Amino acid sequence: MADEPEEPGIDPSPPPPEPPSKRRWGRRIFQLFLVAWAVVAGWNVFKPLPDGTHVRGEIVETPLSEVHFLADVTTADPFGAPVVRQQIFDSMFRLIGDAREYLVLDFFLFNSQRGAMLETKPQRALSSELRDALLARKAAVPGLKVVVIADPVNDVYGGLPSKDLAALADAGIDVVRVDLDRLRDPNPVYSGLWRLTMKWWSGDGSGDPFLPNPLDAGPEKVSFGAWARLLNFKADHRKVIIADDGKGGMTGMVMSANPHDASSLNSNVAIRLSGTALAPLLESELALARGSGWHDPWKPPVPVPLPAPQPEKAARVQVLSEGEIRSAVVRNLEGAGVGDSIDIAMFYLSERDVIQALLGAARRGAAVRLILDPNKDAFGHEKNGIPNRSVAAELSAASDGAIKVRWFRTHGEQFHTKLVAVRTAKEYWFTTGSANLTRRNIADYNLEANVAAAVPPGAEIATTIGAWFDQLWNNRGGPPDLEYTSDIGAYADPSQGTYWLYRFMEGTGLSTF
Repeated sequence: MADEPEEPGIDPSPPPPEPPSKRRWGRRIFQLFLVAWAVVAGWNVFKPLPDGTHVRGEIVETPLSEVHFLADVTTADPFGAPVVRQQIFDSMFRLIGDAREYLVLDFFLFNSQRGAMLETKPQRALSSELRDALLARKAAVPGLKVVVIADPVNDVYGGLPSKDLAALADAGIDVVRVDLDRLRDPNPVYSGLWRLTMKWWSGDGSGDPFLPNPLDAGPEKVSFGAWARLLNFKADHRKVIIADDGKGGMTGMVMSANPHDASSLNSNVAIRLSGTALAPLLESELALARGSGWHDPWKPPVPVPLPAPQPEKAARVQVLSEGEIRSAVVRNLEGAGVGDSIDIAMFYLSERDVIQALLGAARRGAAVRLILDPNKDAFGHEKNGIPNRSVAAELSAASDGAIKVRWFRTHGEQFHTKLVAVRTAKEYWFTTGSANLTRRNIADYNLEANVAAAVPPGAEIATTIGAWFDQLWNNRGGPPDLEYTSDIGAYADPSQGTYWLYRFMEGTGLSTF
């Protein structure tokens, strides 16, 4: 049978493929960008930690006489005037004055920025006090090795270089700005985008200044790049000074306080101690400095160890940083039960493992007391109470009132303390330093440094810390008309909307706590 004739004008072959449209290419590029964003964000959440982080020092038997608790407490009289008792920086300046071989300092806030508090004279110009103390000691002892490690916030992330740090560098003091890009990202959604885009064209933050300074209400302007870096919401949050003691030994302080003018009225706590327990923290600080571009080969002299104390006069001291702080806190809370007590004084409390450990301790019969900052004051700005007000309501309700909460009565300043203490029949364990109990602080994102110690229950330092906490809790121990704390009902927020907002902010890192 003959083939049927083809119809004229019809080509039986398939039409050639159409070239991809611009819209299709645009979709593919956008999809590739989203994949790259997710990969960069994920990698920087889980990437290896830099040297000098996640430190768990050896437990060192240290004489109780070499471990001291210090506190700054600010309250107000019935007329609203501040009543201030301070110990921390006076002790630190004495430590600086005794150093003969080296001083290594690491501070989150070392500046005179004032936020919205320009009309209020600071209690102390702490930044210039520390600057002048370091300059004076370096001039008196020219061979003294001084290393100052600082967070980039003190230069407003490159937007406004610090005159204080410049003065130290001009005097021959080594000043190191920590390279925060090496740390993991607590705010991965934003930071992944920033690393892919803004980091490359906004530079080091030193571009044209045309935006308001986020840290000070003065006339100075900063660049877009400075703001872009700020929104990564991570920090070298440590507050540490380590020095030789002038006699061949090692001494230092680990604290919650910053040499920051706007923070000079804050309530804070610190531990001053001597001995080789500090050695891992010194090694950590120097590793962080070298990872941030400090190439000095200097090594500190090996400290002379302290005489071994008798067991009943010994503190078992350990330095902890970053995630090791969470591990130690949770472990000690989980070990508390009937007959034990837990006292926590904290600026921020939000980390979920810690919250579950507190609820578990209360269920086992431990007595739990919390003194929290109401999260309402931030350098002249008013905050909304997240996370503490939601967490307080949750802990009280979930424990049927067994967990007791009081609020420190702030008057524009902050209850900036960070202390956890667990008392059992056998020992009194405590830790203090820079770390709030938040995901950002104790889950290997920020740089943090704490000291932990276990001492006999009747040790003087245990009595001192307990008396300080009781004074605040019971509104006793000072002039009779002072009130340090108020009942939970003053600020607790049971709102589900606020609670889930806190949980979202904590989980995503889209927050400053």
